[in-house]
Amino acid sequence: MLQSPMTANSHSQSIASKSMQGRCRLCNGALEKTFVNLGMSPLCESFLTADQLDEMEPFYPLHALVCDECFLVQLKEYVKPEHIFTEYAYFSSYSTSWVEHARRYCEMIKGRLRLGANSLVYEIASNDGYLLQHFLPLGVPVEGIEPAANVADVARGKNIPTLVEFFGLGLAKKLVSEGKTADLIIGNNVLAQVPDLNDFTAGMAHLLAPHGVITLEFPHLEQLINENQFDTIYHEHFSYFSLVTIDRLAKRHGLKVFDVEQIATHGGSLRVYLCLANAAHAVSSNVTELLAHERGSGFEDIGQYARFAEQVHHTKRQLLSFLIDCREKGARICGYGAPGKGNTLLNYCGIGTDFLDLTVDGNPYKHGRYTPGMHIPIHAVSAIDELRPDYLLILPWNLKNEIVSQMRHVGDWGCKFIVPIPCVEIIDPRELTS
Repeated sequence: MLQSPMTANSHSQSIASKSMQGRCRLCNGALEKTFVNLGMSPLCESFLTADQLDEMEPFYPLHALVCDECFLVQLKEYVKPEHIFTEYAYFSSYSTSWVEHARRYCEMIKGRLRLGANSLVYEIASNDGYLLQHFLPLGVPVEGIEPAANVADVARGKNIPTLVEFFGLGLAKKLVSEGKTADLIIGNNVLAQVPDLNDFTAGMAHLLAPHGVITLEFPHLEQLINENQFDTIYHEHFSYFSLVTIDRLAKRHGLKVFDVEQIATHGGSLRVYLCLANAAHAVSSNVTELLAHERGSGFEDIGQYARFAEQVHHTKRQLLSFLIDCREKGARICGYGAPGKGNTLLNYCGIGTDFLDLTVDGNPYKHGRYTPGMHIPIHAVSAIDELRPDYLLILPWNLKNEIVSQMRHVGDWGCKFIVPIPCVEIIDPRELTS
């Protein structure tokens, strides 16, 4: 099943009232069922400057619902993408492991699809060129599509042609009219950030060459549930996907899922391969087996989704109990990282400067700013060596191995790492083997 059984009472409490009803962004069905309600929260990438701290800060419901017709888990659209993504604080290249993941992908997909000088690769939400840069030495022409001008400028500085636009059917028609059909369309962790899934998917299908392939990577809903990854729910992510819902979305737009891989990124993701429904790509047993697994696990049983909320509540109580005990004993705690998921965790749990003295991040864009909602100051990573805290709370827990390796020296003064998800874990770097 999706999750271990909870009490009938918790199940009934997690069903939203009909007054909360909206419409599903995939099938337009009624939305009545709650997946998890994380209360009110600000936009997770809306980092504040010092002169904004006394201004009104908008908070929106962080209430994830699930459609009982197509089973898409989703948030309502409270803010338009233009408000969120026109200038963006996330630069992909600051994660060395993510850049390496992208490099391996480029080498793999070039060989698998036999891409060459006459091919054309698009990446939607290409960010700062973290991925497309690896195609350049391979001799494969690329073009990025990125709505955030500030990060697109960084990509252009790497000689990566980049359109500063939101992707949809309108842009796809324009590109096709210019003779620019795609041999490969890449969408890494972008599908969740698209409020109009049908326009976006129709655009990909229109842009695709007859033999072309789409690869999409996104956190797998099964991992979100089984590993208690509630902090990956935030307003910038409108939808949360299983293969069941991706398959429904693909068929709706004349596409087919012909392969799928389960990969470790972002706490457990899927990489799906799509093509036009009449294309020659044979459907892999990976697809049929994972669809059967998901259906057998309850991904088409609406009652199973309601069981997630109680374990989220338990994790909140567990983490706060640990942090309170540390502070009562006089321990100093700092955060490591200022990711979007971290701001969901901080705001849902109410973790402010009464718990964390500060947090640090490798992205200079965030230095001198404050986290949304909880207003925790963000410093350069070097601040850790100056403050010498007793604990570091790892907010981008999906990068915990990379962070622990990079910051292992904090064990010299007895500092330990706190990993909050899926449950509180303490890592003492002095006990790690080389």
